[in-house]
Amino acid sequence: MKHLRHLLAFSVMLALCGVGNAAAADVANSPASREPVRVIFDTDMGNDIDDALALAMIHALQSRHECRLLAVTLSKDNAYAAPFVDLVNTFYGRGNIPVGRVTNGKTPELGKYLKPVVEAKNADGQPLYPHRIQPDAATDSGKIKVRYAGPQAADSVALEAVALLRRTLAAQPDGSVAMVMVGFSTNLARLLDSAPDEASPLTGHNLVARKVTLLSMMAGHFTGNGPRNVGEYNLVKDIPAAQKMVKDWPTPLVMSPWELGYAIQYPAVSIERDYGYVAHHPVAEAYRLYMKFPYNRPTWDLTSALYAVRPDHGYFGLSELGTITVTDTAMTEFAPSPQGRHRILTASPEQVTRTLEAMVCLCSQPPDEPKSKETKP
Repeated sequence: MKHLRHLLAFSVMLALCGVGNAAAADVANSPASREPVRVIFDTDMGNDIDDALALAMIHALQSRHECRLLAVTLSKDNAYAAPFVDLVNTFYGRGNIPVGRVTNGKTPELGKYLKPVVEAKNADGQPLYPHRIQPDAATDSGKIKVRYAGPQAADSVALEAVALLRRTLAAQPDGSVAMVMVGFSTNLARLLDSAPDEASPLTGHNLVARKVTLLSMMAGHFTGNGPRNVGEYNLVKDIPAAQKMVKDWPTPLVMSPWELGYAIQYPAVSIERDYGYVAHHPVAEAYRLYMKFPYNRPTWDLTSALYAVRPDHGYFGLSELGTITVTDTAMTEFAPSPQGRHRILTASPEQVTRTLEAMVCLCSQPPDEPKSKETKP
C-alpha cells in the first residue's frame, strides 16, 4: 500500500510537471528570455549513476533553451567513459558535442554500466545506442585510448581534456561560462597550470579568470551524518588536485556538499515509469545496471548542474561568503569571510521537495526528437 501511494503521488506530480514543462518552454522560447547559460560539464562518468542523470538533465535544460552544453570532459580514466557520454549526447540529438578525456587520471576501473550500455546491440547486430567515439578493443578496462569511428575519425574534438577545455574556453565571450565539476579536480587543476598554446595566449589561470563566471562543483562535507571522518569521494581520489584547484580557482565557487545530494534521493519509481517513451533509454538502462534495482539514489551531481543553470529559481540556499579549504585528509573546512569567493549550497526541507520534482521532470524529459527507432507502440 505504501508503494502504491508513492506511485500515485509521483503520477500526480509528473502530470502537473507536464503542464509546467509546456509553460517553461514557452517562456524559454520568448524573445525576451536571457541567453542560455554556456556550460562545460566535467565528470567522472561511470563511478556512480548520478553523473548520467545530471547529463540527461543538462540536455533537457538545453532543449528548453536554458543552457548550451559546450563540451564534456572526463576525470575518470577509463576508455568506455567517453563512448558512454557520446552515446547519451547522441541519444539527445547532440552527438557533435566534443568529449575530452583525462590522461594518467584516476579510477581506471570499468564500473557497472559503461561497457554494457556502450556495447549493447540491437536485433541486427548494430549498436543499440549509436555513438561516434569507440573504445580501443585491446582491453576491457584500464587506462586505454579511445578512437573516433566513421568519416569524422580525425575530427579535432578527440582531445585530451585540458586541451579541449582551453580550446572551448578561448572561443567563448568573456565571463560567460559556467563550469560544472562533479568528479575529481584533476582536469581543472591541470587547466589552471596550463601554459599558453595555439588556442589562447593566456595561461590557464588567466583564461579561467577571463572566461568563467562560476564554478559549481559537487564535493566536500560540512554538516550532519556522512563521510566526515574519511573525506568525500571526489576529494579523496585526487587530494593534491582538489587542494590546488579550490585554493587557486579565480572565480566564484559554489560547492554542493555530500549531505545536500544525500537529502534529495532520485526515486526508482521514476526510472520504472517515466522513461518508457522509447523501448531502450541509455540512462534508464545504466541506472538499472548500477545497483540491484529498484533503489533510490542521492542526487549529488544533479544539484551542482541544476544550480549552475537555474541559480535564481529558489531551489537552493547559499551560505555566506567565505573560504573553503581542503585538508591533507580530504576534509573540507569553511571560514566565513566577506572577502571570500566560496559559498556552500544548502536546501530547506521545502526546497528539497521542490528540487526533487524539478530533477525528475527534467531527467525524464524526452529528447526534442527521440533518436531510438524502437519506440514503444
